[in-house]
Amino acid sequence: MKSCSAVAPSSTANLGPGYDVFGLALDALYDRVTITRQKGADGRIAIKMSDASIPSVPESNSAGLVVKKMAQDFGIKDNLEVKVKKGVPAGYGMGSSAASAAAAAVAFDGLYKLKIKKEKLVEYAAEGEVASAGARHYDNVSASVLGGFVISSMKDGPVPRFVRMAPPRDLCLVVAVPSIPVPERKTEVARSVLPSEVPLKSAVRNVSGASTIVAGIALKDVELIARGIDDAIVEPARKHMIPGFDSVKENALAAGALAVSISGAGPSVIAFLKTGRNSKKVAQAMAAGFGKAGAKCRTFPCRPSAGAHVV
Repeated sequence: MKSCSAVAPSSTANLGPGYDVFGLALDALYDRVTITRQKGADGRIAIKMSDASIPSVPESNSAGLVVKKMAQDFGIKDNLEVKVKKGVPAGYGMGSSAASAAAAAVAFDGLYKLKIKKEKLVEYAAEGEVASAGARHYDNVSASVLGGFVISSMKDGPVPRFVRMAPPRDLCLVVAVPSIPVPERKTEVARSVLPSEVPLKSAVRNVSGASTIVAGIALKDVELIARGIDDAIVEPARKHMIPGFDSVKENALAAGALAVSISGAGPSVIAFLKTGRNSKKVAQAMAAGFGKAGAKCRTFPCRPSAGAHVV
């Protein structure tokens, strides 16, 4: 095989109280990565981006870092061209770098028929997060690679473990993506505003919420999931970075959303619904909330995605 393409979905992380642990794949948008063998065996990697604002140097590119690491580990010296067609907007809390990294890992695995286990593909995809976040983070990449709802755990040591669960079929979501400037290395900036210590009461509240979300996923109960989307730690610290957040949340709930949260590190906001019946109304309400703060936005009604795959 000379060339292989893979797509990986957008994702939302945290889901309120599940900071750095929960990820949910979304079929709203996808990145596509095509890896092609070129003449020569010097180990050169050329990146071609559809979005000129994203670095095309392999060491600074999410897909490039993944391909470089996988080539090193498997002793592959082929010269490679990596084309990245961006569908997930960068820097808006929809797992953009994770989608590119996940698609790159799956495409590389498919090109060389390596048959790497899915958990290991997640670890390779996490290499790509270094380019945008400065460190490996597993919540978005695990969701993009595996699909569905994923719990990332570091309890067993430095090697992460992942638990994938299928979300309820009637879970629907609306993501509102505001058209506002975002800082470089936005994830690092968003982490810098978080408190170094939290009150015990807030920690207990978040543990309760996170547990309720997992129970809701397991029981296929959207209303129970929504009851757990209650963040007493991260949302209060970050919402000032999102113009009109309170209005967006209030509008969405009034329009029929069961719960609302910041998507990942923001500034996108995500609403949780049971069935898509009110999705258009909720999308319009969220757009009006951002509009009240002078920000335009795009909205994406969506459902959970099955994850990255070769196309």
